[in-house]
Amino acid sequence: MSSNRRKFIKQLGSTIMLTSASLASFAEVEAYEKRKLFAEKRISPSDKIRIATIGMGIMGFNDTRAALAAPGVELVAVCDLYQGRLQRAKEVFGIGIFTTNDYKEILARKDIDAVIVATSDNWHSQISIEAMRKGKAVYSEKPMVQSISEGLEEIWVQKETKAVFQVGSQRISSIAFKKAKELYQAGAIGQINSVEAAFNRQDALGAWQYTIPLDASTQTVWWDRFQGKEKLKLAYESNRFFRWRNYKEYGTGVAGDLFVHLLTGIHFITNSRGPDKIYAIGGTYYWKDGRNVPDVMSAVINYPETPEHAPFQATLRVNFISGEGDRTVTKIIGSEGVIELSGEGEGFTIRKNKLPAAPGIGGWDSFSTYPEDMQKALMDDYNKKYSAADQQRVQLPGVTFEAPADYSAHNEHLANFFDAIRTKKPVVEDAEFGFRAAAPALACNDSYFQNKVINWDANQMKLK
Repeated sequence: MSSNRRKFIKQLGSTIMLTSASLASFAEVEAYEKRKLFAEKRISPSDKIRIATIGMGIMGFNDTRAALAAPGVELVAVCDLYQGRLQRAKEVFGIGIFTTNDYKEILARKDIDAVIVATSDNWHSQISIEAMRKGKAVYSEKPMVQSISEGLEEIWVQKETKAVFQVGSQRISSIAFKKAKELYQAGAIGQINSVEAAFNRQDALGAWQYTIPLDASTQTVWWDRFQGKEKLKLAYESNRFFRWRNYKEYGTGVAGDLFVHLLTGIHFITNSRGPDKIYAIGGTYYWKDGRNVPDVMSAVINYPETPEHAPFQATLRVNFISGEGDRTVTKIIGSEGVIELSGEGEGFTIRKNKLPAAPGIGGWDSFSTYPEDMQKALMDDYNKKYSAADQQRVQLPGVTFEAPADYSAHNEHLANFFDAIRTKKPVVEDAEFGFRAAAPALACNDSYFQNKVINWDANQMKLK
């Protein structure tokens, strides 16, 4: 065993406490270590994967860095609609990379094997479809579509072209999510009945008031191209270009940006194919900066009973002005415990409680309202039916799991994408999985703007 591997297992072992040895597999550790060993190998030129990134905003730069952390990956080209970002890409990744404001020039190149699509949401589907038809593998930022109507075509194109396609909701590649899924499927919390999940933020940047460059204008921004496939005829606004998440014409609001992360994780752990009813409310309560999407939104989403899981209800919330500060949490609640996942997949805890066999008597109960002789008769009868052990609430040992400090789910998600390109093995989040998470998230927007319950057919992946 290598010293790195010993260090990793020792670090992992110090942060995980499991209730049963049968649950304590190290499958994720082994997979992680194989990646580390592979990363140390020298990659032959014929095994290199040459990539391009389309859209060099926050996620474009971060996705590119995560991609280049994988062995045998080379950045060939980038595309963006602000010329300053093309300049910055050369500063960061090398003067020799090809830069363009036209993604079609990227797709036409024969020396590019895969593209990262990190544009505004209104371009995700069109560019991904064109890229797959050009023989490229595609890593598409979430949500993979801006509207529900785009989803089935994208799934069909992926199946037709057999292109490797990964959606960029990276948390489900986390070792913590994989372990949480393993324990959930082993029955660690009993029968699921509800999920509570939230993103709380309390800062201007977290609310998408991103910094705008001093030279922002139609001289430095290709505004008409940014308007999208529907050719919107809106006058140039720097806010709309550099803070596009705040506008439904280009983005998908908090639902498409953040609910989709929460739903992706829920579906991954429970193996759910999706809900049947979605209802959302919200509003712009604090960030009155011209945005036309909510800064606070809550949704109630119903999941019917299926072969994969018992019926449960999910409540989702995003609050961009939360006095709690920045906090992300997903709580999966079952009949015997709760899995609480923190942050971006760094770790989780399981707290376990089990109902006693006896239903209880006395306390906050109608018992004390009856005559004394009736109380005595009831208590005698109760004690005959239930032993002292039956009457005791069962509290079971919990579980704590934390990924190592140097672990990156983002890097792992991109590494999985490149593994799939090389080996043809399935990705973690293909087009169908991605759409099953994106559609209910986007249905939250439909519910909010139309003020009605949205009914969803998860099997057919279409609105009812």
